[in-house]
Amino acid sequence: MSDRNKGIILLLFSAMGFSLMAMFVKLSGDVPTVQKTFFRNAVSMVIAFGFVLYNKERLFGKKENQKFLLLRSALGMIGVLLNFYAIDHLVLSDADMLNKMSPFITIIFAAIILKEYVMRFQIVSIIIAFAGTLFIIKPVFDLETVPYVAGIFSAVFAGGAYTVLRVLGNKEQFYTVVFYFSIFTSAILLPFVIIFYEPMSTQQWIYLLAAGVFATIGQFGITVAYKFAPAKEISIFFYSTVIYAGIISVVLFGQIPDMWSILGYIAIFGASFYMFIKNNRLYKKTKEE
Repeated sequence: MSDRNKGIILLLFSAMGFSLMAMFVKLSGDVPTVQKTFFRNAVSMVIAFGFVLYNKERLFGKKENQKFLLLRSALGMIGVLLNFYAIDHLVLSDADMLNKMSPFITIIFAAIILKEYVMRFQIVSIIIAFAGTLFIIKPVFDLETVPYVAGIFSAVFAGGAYTVLRVLGNKEQFYTVVFYFSIFTSAILLPFVIIFYEPMSTQQWIYLLAAGVFATIGQFGITVAYKFAPAKEISIFFYSTVIYAGIISVVLFGQIPDMWSILGYIAIFGASFYMFIKNNRLYKKTKEE
């Protein structure tokens, strides 16, 4: 099997992992968002800890990378909190698609912070994708818009975290980054969980532990996938999450997205597909030269 196909398969598994994570978060019901986020990251922390020990790597990374690891963890934590809030209050596929704006936001951050050149087709893709979010949000500027705004900002903070990951590159192992992020988030949220703890049923415990396991599968899958093939060649396959989320929304929760949301999905997916095709053509052209 080629490296590209390995990357695609891993990305599909990653997408399924994140979709199942979202499903279990929603199934866990009226547990506070902070509590859900804590349990999700506590499970990831234990799994990543095992990987770090097995590979005899540093638990907290190298000294020179600390500021980047801290920044990535802080941005990622806020992104997850906002994403879980959106999952709890929106149609699952709406929350998922709003969070999938992060690749477009990463391009903007990379241009501003890393001074990367933004091509015309990327600008067109970003404009189309942002137009798609308006179809999903249907802004009316009342309290019902708050979860949609949370969904958008979850993508903003995720985009920031991915930009920092690009700065880190291969300076740290993926399981070290996941462990650092997970223990940082768990340590920050633990006092809030203790103070505002809501008792959970056995079923809720199972759901949140399962959410943590599938979140870890998603994180590991996407990280390893991009080691096999460049993001520009395979990233489109990560949008399979909206298919999984859509099926789960309808079958499990009886939530059917309206026509405006579907138009938004098409716009965002179309923008991503357009960028994927243009990136591949550019890559082949550069290779031939």
